Amino acid sequence: MRTLNRLLLLSLFAVTPVVALAADDAPSADPEVTIRTEGDKTIQEYRQNGFLYAIKVTPKGGKPYFLVRADGSDGNFVRSDQPDMLIPSWKIFEWK
Repeated sequence: MRTLNRLLLLSLFAVTPVVALAADDAPSADPEVTIRTEGDKTIQEYRQNGFLYAIKVTPKGGKPYFLVRADGSDGNFVRSDQPDMLIPSWKIFEWK
């Protein structure tokens, strides 16, 4: 089961650039990396043509880990080293 999850995760990595390239007329070759600090963590967001596909979290005194999209929807990320663990995301407020 774990091997199947990893294969699905790898296939997601393979399909993501193709979807991003098909979405825009002028795709860029290099990903955009946004680096920010939240508390004692450094967060690097990787975007390809505006599409957030991976997040690298580096705790101050810990080992860095990656969050990657679990599926095509917004907000569902899984740890790349623990693909069975979903990272929760809730919308608390929304203004229109």
